[in-house]
Amino acid sequence: MLNTNVRPEGSPSRVNASHWCPVNSSPLPTRVVLLAGPSGSGKSSLAARSGLPVLRLDDFYKEGDDPTLPQVAGSPDIDWDSPLSWDADAAVAAVEELCRTGRTTVPVYDIATSARVNREALDIARTPLFIAEGIFAADIVERCQELGVLADAICLRGRPTTTFRRRLLRDLREGRKSVPFLLRRGWRLMRAERGIVERHASLGAHPCAKDEALGRLAAAAAGRRVKARSTA
Repeated sequence: MLNTNVRPEGSPSRVNASHWCPVNSSPLPTRVVLLAGPSGSGKSSLAARSGLPVLRLDDFYKEGDDPTLPQVAGSPDIDWDSPLSWDADAAVAAVEELCRTGRTTVPVYDIATSARVNREALDIARTPLFIAEGIFAADIVERCQELGVLADAICLRGRPTTTFRRRLLRDLREGRKSVPFLLRRGWRLMRAERGIVERHASLGAHPCAKDEALGRLAAAAAGRRVKARSTA
């Protein structure tokens, strides 16, 4: 569970959360932490470890028969790592509805079949903070800022070789795609990882490792606003 008495990495000491925000009887508005990062960087496990409600942004992928799906240049493969393979409008609508009402309905996406197989209710009740995690989370930073619901935006980063290994083991275990496809994609993403992190940073997500990310989540959970990075 998230410890709200810790400050982000680099802070000199631990202090009580009341030092960060005034205590009052008014309910806090619900806000979102956008958790981005390369596929396999550990977003889902970090979100689960936080104990906060989680909106899975990967469930907003387009379906495999969508004619707007992009392809990898020089390959017959669909480029599932392009934001064009994802429905950003539906994702933002779900984030906004959760912040406004505490509940929304989300698709259940099966990566192996590239299809939405169900829909389910997500209810976070009166929780003042939740995480929206996925490889395209940084692509909606600016829109969430404009809506006034953004608490923080984080991009997990690590060693590309570690990310490659973690991603491949997960995808093989879950049978997400064929082995040749996973190997081609994994090799391509490992070579592109530094550029992926740089792109997420340019969109307004703060690049950091797991420990610093947990500190920023603790700050957001305590009501301390972290200054957003400029997307200009």
